[in-house]
Amino acid sequence: MDAELERLIGDIGPRLNRVRQDRGLTLDELAGATGISVSTLSRLESGKRRPTLDLLLPLARVYRMSLEHMIGAPQTGDPRAHLTPYHRETRTGIDSVVIPLTTYPGRIQVFKQILSPTTATPTLVTHPGHAFFYVLAGTVRLMLGDRERLLKPGDNADFDAGSPHWFGPAGDSPAEILHLYGPHGDRFPAG
Repeated sequence: MDAELERLIGDIGPRLNRVRQDRGLTLDELAGATGISVSTLSRLESGKRRPTLDLLLPLARVYRMSLEHMIGAPQTGDPRAHLTPYHRETRTGIDSVVIPLTTYPGRIQVFKQILSPTTATPTLVTHPGHAFFYVLAGTVRLMLGDRERLLKPGDNADFDAGSPHWFGPAGDSPAEILHLYGPHGDRFPAG
């Protein structure tokens, strides 16, 4: 095997570890979601187990990432991202459709998110990272600590996700946002 291929394969374990940590998952949670044992996942992430398709495909499905992005394969051919929308209910009770616009792990992630109206009482959450969103359509209600704002199309929010927060559509109509999230507290360049 040539040195470049050996390096690529050797980098997969640490890369998978970063992706899991960026997603805030424990090995136990990932094992439950993929059906792969904790010990196999641990050996895979530490490089003690060679990656195989029967291990990588369930991980790609759970991470909602293309296999080539998940393992860091070199770019070939068509550079367009193939968007795969998915349905998600957040910890805050908001039902949404999420369309990932980036798939590279460990970096700022970009999503288009369609937020459905809810009758649930807003529950403030905290998590690591930094969040930014831009309102594309509808009105978004943002609760950040003890402050509340209504954001219209063209408005944006930029905040530390470690601060208690909640956002969702205001009223009975859905809202659409362009949502950027930095898993390591990454800030977005000022324009």
